[in-house]
Amino acid sequence: MDNRRLILSVVICIVLLFGWQAFSEYMGWLPEQPQPTAAEQQAQPEAVSPVPAAPVIPVAKFVPSEGREVRVNTPLYEAVFHSGGGILQSFKLKNYKASILPESPLFNMVSPAAATVAPMGLLVNGQPSWNMGQWSFDGSDINLESGDATLTFTGEMNGIRINRVITFHADTYLMDEKVTLTAASDSPAARVSYSLGATNFSSQSNYDAMSMAWNLKGSLERDVDVEDLTKEGVMSSGDIAWAGLMSNYFLSAVLPEQGQNCVFKGRITDGGVWRAAVELQDISLTAGQPAELSTAWWLGPKSRDLLDAAPNDLKSSVDMGIFSFLAVPLLKLLTWFEGFLGNWGLAIILLTILIKIVFWPLSRKSFKSMEQMKKLQPRMKQLQEKYKNDKEALSREMMQLYKTYGVNPMGGCLPILIQLPVFVALYQALLNCIELRHASFITYLPGTDLLWLADLSVKDPFYITPLVMGATMFLQQWLSPAMGDPQQRKIMMIMPVVFTVMFINFPSGLVLYWLCNNILSIIQQSWTLHKTK
Repeated sequence: MDNRRLILSVVICIVLLFGWQAFSEYMGWLPEQPQPTAAEQQAQPEAVSPVPAAPVIPVAKFVPSEGREVRVNTPLYEAVFHSGGGILQSFKLKNYKASILPESPLFNMVSPAAATVAPMGLLVNGQPSWNMGQWSFDGSDINLESGDATLTFTGEMNGIRINRVITFHADTYLMDEKVTLTAASDSPAARVSYSLGATNFSSQSNYDAMSMAWNLKGSLERDVDVEDLTKEGVMSSGDIAWAGLMSNYFLSAVLPEQGQNCVFKGRITDGGVWRAAVELQDISLTAGQPAELSTAWWLGPKSRDLLDAAPNDLKSSVDMGIFSFLAVPLLKLLTWFEGFLGNWGLAIILLTILIKIVFWPLSRKSFKSMEQMKKLQPRMKQLQEKYKNDKEALSREMMQLYKTYGVNPMGGCLPILIQLPVFVALYQALLNCIELRHASFITYLPGTDLLWLADLSVKDPFYITPLVMGATMFLQQWLSPAMGDPQQRKIMMIMPVVFTVMFINFPSGLVLYWLCNNILSIIQQSWTLHKTK
């Protein structure tokens, strides 16, 4: 029985082998073999060389040159590159100074400390090309008044020719780059990383924190935890539109070509330098075949108009919060006011007045409701005493009391709740308005040569505005109709102290808005109470 099975198996294998060959020829799956001539049958067959998949492009011999500084001068910035890898040494913004002092230098996005970590550097397979490779540069400095201009840096590292072409534009902080990699031999999938570096360029305020930031699948992500970023760092991967370092007013970011598989890594070095990199994975390198990568860089202020025109949803770096649909038009209106007033402080005051006018009917209704509730206080206390042991009956009688006198117990709170989104939106708008940086209201303290409200993006150096704001809140609480028991009123009188402490380090532009709002509320409240009486 076993012999029969063995013989049957052998026969089946032979049938399949020859049958499959015949079937494949019949179906046309095998190429038709030409019939040899008699001369070809007599001739000795020659070995046939395999046809290459693609011609190998010869690469010119690389001749490195001595590294030097290369300067780029545009109407917006002065940049200094090092030809040995095309890394940034300095990036000074012409329209922004480091401080409000007249002799202050230009704001530098790349400080000397940050330059040591090679901003705008290129890493290949985790190795820094500016250190591990040899570079050449044949161009010259750029003085760009209009249009575009390019710099080309050529290098070679581990058998890979690197060609970096960076394009600068006179009317924006965006820089486009095209990287071409040409390998001498086939290579497994390569990794290419773009690096960034900066020291803390925020205003050192709790309300203007430096952060690692990136756009992942259309959503803005931020990490501001200095301790965690120093110890562990941050890493994110996926569909990253842009990533980098930013504060409320400035942004340093790399914009990889969309559709790439990216990894964003960031951390703070022991020297306090914020370092970040965006890595592109699975870049195929074939011998002699150039592989091209497109990317872009942004180093500069978070100017909304310029960011709107930038690719990769870079405008999402201006975070207006959940009420952005209100914050954006309020900010445009504020900018328009400043255009004809010529002073950002006056523009904030005018905007506050306009908002107060819009909400005047609601605020008036709130004050009237609070006054009506005050008149019902004796009746409410009688009911509380009468039904102190029967909560259901107390609730029923209270509702009947409100109905009888036409009073809405929520009338005092509802208008405030409706206005809350506008207040939050304006808070975000003022906090992220680059125009407020170094914008003055009252430059010197009256009667002195001391700088006072010379920069609306930082706190009041003498704490005058937050203290006055706290006093106006106290006056507003004192004028408000008494609500609830005496203990509740005492708690409400503590609120001005809480707000004063909270606002003490707020940017003075925000304090100015809240102070003006309080003053207008006191005026309205006094007028409403007078009319009610």
